[in-house]
Amino acid sequence: MTAISLSRILAFWAAQQPDSIALRHEEDSVTWSELDQRSNRLARAYQNLGVGQDDFVTIGLPNGIEFFEACFATWKAGATPQPISARLPKFERDQIVELGNPALVVGVPDDEYGDLITVAQGFRPDPELPNDPLEERTATYYKAMTSGGSTGRPKLIVSKNAAETNPEDDMLNFGMQGSVLIPGPLYHNGPFMWAMAGLFKGNRVTVTTRFDAEQTLALIESERVDTVYMVPTMMQRIWNLTPEVRQGFDVSCLRTLWHLAAPCPPWLKEAFMEWLGPEVIWELYGGTEGQGGTVITGPEWLQHKGSVGKPNPACEMKIVNEQGETLPVGDVGEIYIRPLAGAGTTYHYIGAEPRSLEGGWESIGDMGCFDEDGYLYLSDRRTDMILSGGANIYPAEVEAAIDAFPGVRSSAVIGLPHEDLGDSVHAIVDAPNNDVSEQALVDHLAQRMVRYKIPRSFEFVVDPLRDDAGKVRRTALRAERI
Repeated sequence: MTAISLSRILAFWAAQQPDSIALRHEEDSVTWSELDQRSNRLARAYQNLGVGQDDFVTIGLPNGIEFFEACFATWKAGATPQPISARLPKFERDQIVELGNPALVVGVPDDEYGDLITVAQGFRPDPELPNDPLEERTATYYKAMTSGGSTGRPKLIVSKNAAETNPEDDMLNFGMQGSVLIPGPLYHNGPFMWAMAGLFKGNRVTVTTRFDAEQTLALIESERVDTVYMVPTMMQRIWNLTPEVRQGFDVSCLRTLWHLAAPCPPWLKEAFMEWLGPEVIWELYGGTEGQGGTVITGPEWLQHKGSVGKPNPACEMKIVNEQGETLPVGDVGEIYIRPLAGAGTTYHYIGAEPRSLEGGWESIGDMGCFDEDGYLYLSDRRTDMILSGGANIYPAEVEAAIDAFPGVRSSAVIGLPHEDLGDSVHAIVDAPNNDVSEQALVDHLAQRMVRYKIPRSFEFVVDPLRDDAGKVRRTALRAERI
């Protein structure tokens, strides 16, 4: 089968399963035929508003069927969807809109941007507009995702892949015409990619408004989900359920649980393997930029505990020090990636320049090392490393040890200025039941890491530190405390 334009992929599946459910969100659902026709009409409305070939359409909608309709209408108009959080502060949204210069902004109040056309959430096209197929158009760029990372300076990451797909291609271990669950925010690259790839292969995709551990297990059971997208924070919250609650759901239908977006504590990964079976647990490492990445299966991980896998065949990787020199096996440094097709073949930035070395090598800011077998092990983000008393401390390692303590939901470890040490390690601990003793936590950490890595100060909070995508902004937390 040849590639199908994303302006035609819904019609392709609607012809085969018109009355089957394509999308489910809370109590709402839509069939393949309905989704195709509704997005046809919406695409005509977007065109009438001025959206043309290869324009950007900024989409600030919450998780739901309307989000998918907006994306497919954008592709049908030959344009590129550029998702953002529906809860983004106007100041940050304004910066992204200025960068992207979209033809249309969806999900913001009318007339929010003067001459720039906007439509609010809940927009419905004129029912007199036809809902039959439009002229086929294929956007040059499949998606344009936003990233601010921990710097707070937004940038757009524009995929160089065209808006087309081949349903028969192997995509993320998906089956065809199965059942997929996405409990993460769709404006993030991972949930967006997994949700869309699920649809491209004819799967029923269920999305949630926000992540809830018990609801996730209930949906796996009721929707007979075979593939689910998660981040370690979600896995942690599921594991924090009582064994009686967790084991009260039939999740035997689950064939693949993907986790990515942040390092997963080995103890948590092992717990999920014991529960669901190693063959169910898959992990991916890579950036939105798509220069390259790794994938590791559960059985493979058990032979290389803590690894995220080997570089995929389309890329190469190396570990370098601050001088740009390649480091030997086992030494931690910055990870640089180069696609075999050449630098710049997978994406381009708007609003930033890549961190690069001579020869087309680029970094997305992660630290790690290789073992003798060529398996990659992550340490942390380059910008999050703490230098205390001359020693490098990686927050993710300390956080993983803290998160293993009973009663802890999540944590964030940062460096605070110290006149003697340079930085002092400070832990912010999310303990929602207020039942964690600082001394007991220190004793727990003393059994797991050397003394200089143990935080010198602790702060206990009851609000989640990570969002549903598993992200924590350590730079912002540090700035607030300073």
